[in-house]
Amino acid sequence: MMRNYIIFLFIWVAFAVHAQVQDSVILNFNEYLGYVKKYHPIAKQGELTIGIGQANLMKSRGAFDPKIEVDYDRKEFKGIEYWDRLNATFKIPTWYGIELKGNFEQNDGDFINPSESVPTDGLYSAGVSVSLGRGSWINERMATLKKAKFFREQTKADRDLLVNQILFDASLTYFNWLQAYRNSKVFSKFLDNAQIRFEGIKKSALAGDKAAIDTVEAKIAVQNRALELERARVRFRNRSLELSNFIWLNDNIPLEIQPNVIPNNDIAADIDITLEILGKPLNSFTVDNHPKIKSLGYKIDGLRVDKRLKMNKLLPTIDLEYNFLTETPESINSFVTNEYKGGLTLQLPLFFRKERGDLKLAKFKLKDAEFEFDNAQVQIRNRVFAIYNELESFETQNTLINNIVSNYKTMLSAEERKFSFGESSLFLINSRESKLIDAVLKQNLVQNKYYAAKAKLFNSLAVNPENL
Repeated sequence: MMRNYIIFLFIWVAFAVHAQVQDSVILNFNEYLGYVKKYHPIAKQGELTIGIGQANLMKSRGAFDPKIEVDYDRKEFKGIEYWDRLNATFKIPTWYGIELKGNFEQNDGDFINPSESVPTDGLYSAGVSVSLGRGSWINERMATLKKAKFFREQTKADRDLLVNQILFDASLTYFNWLQAYRNSKVFSKFLDNAQIRFEGIKKSALAGDKAAIDTVEAKIAVQNRALELERARVRFRNRSLELSNFIWLNDNIPLEIQPNVIPNNDIAADIDITLEILGKPLNSFTVDNHPKIKSLGYKIDGLRVDKRLKMNKLLPTIDLEYNFLTETPESINSFVTNEYKGGLTLQLPLFFRKERGDLKLAKFKLKDAEFEFDNAQVQIRNRVFAIYNELESFETQNTLINNIVSNYKTMLSAEERKFSFGESSLFLINSRESKLIDAVLKQNLVQNKYYAAKAKLFNSLAVNPENL
């Protein structure tokens, strides 16, 4: 418990870069995504996929591990030794369907088969078994190992996709949280303005300079602003809860954003650096390096191996085995060709219907993956191009909405000045102010969409930030 408390304090100290108000701390975008990538369960799942790929490769390599086999069988009944058999074998599987083998055989007893008779001290053999047909240029062991290597590389690309997706979702949530915060500050500011205006009109009405009905209209404006602010605060609290879904401690303990934690209001310069999309023009984009394309490429490589294996199974089974025999293995000269044990196994299905069916299925799976690969290339390329167009458009939209807000501020200021001279009405001021509020909210919305478009570019490029 004490350890978790210390970690909790460390996180919030890291978040509190500087205080905006006396008891508020700022959660920066870069720090937030750093904790998401490091501690979020889904981000950790991405690392598990790497371990799965490594474990699968280790398992596949196990098919080439040397093996020791010992077979001992003995029967004795009523003082009669029926048989006493010992057969120990050491095997070394190799790549192209070749297996090296050493063997020791010792048989004794009154009822053993004559073909099992060996010298009293046992018989040694050393030889090799070779597949000349099926399994010669590819077999199950080779295919499994090759596919495991491709799968390991595929898991790396899949990890990047998984981490990128959770960071993308976390980024959008932060931007929505920031927009809700900005909107609440807008309503808070204009509530203060309405309150100040109401107090001024109230004093003027008491002094006889303004009509009493103007105080009612000013009060209604205050109440409307208070209502809008309360709604904005609820939205901000709900966005804070959504953001809490992405913040975890190291021990898989979720955290909840406290009310005094606020977003960084000026993140425009940090987004490109944090998401590592800074300085990536459209002409630098190549779809070949995209993790999705890499993952599908490794999947296709594995299916091609499977196809070659199925083709190889159309060959007949021709297994050849040859073993030198000797009683004195310590002497190399004792292994002579005149004393041996060998064999030939031949198997040839008449129709190969199972093998031909498996090959057709393998070809269909490969073709399906190739179609998916081609489609993914086009989709990714077009999506990236579209997002670049969207970003360019949002830069223009931001300039326009900023000018609109500036002009509305000018009009409101002019209307307030005219009101002070008795040349305008409170109705016109409220109308101008409402237009300004709508423009500022639209400004926040456009800015949020601009940030979201950058996150979409990050997601489309499938970047896995290295500096988080």
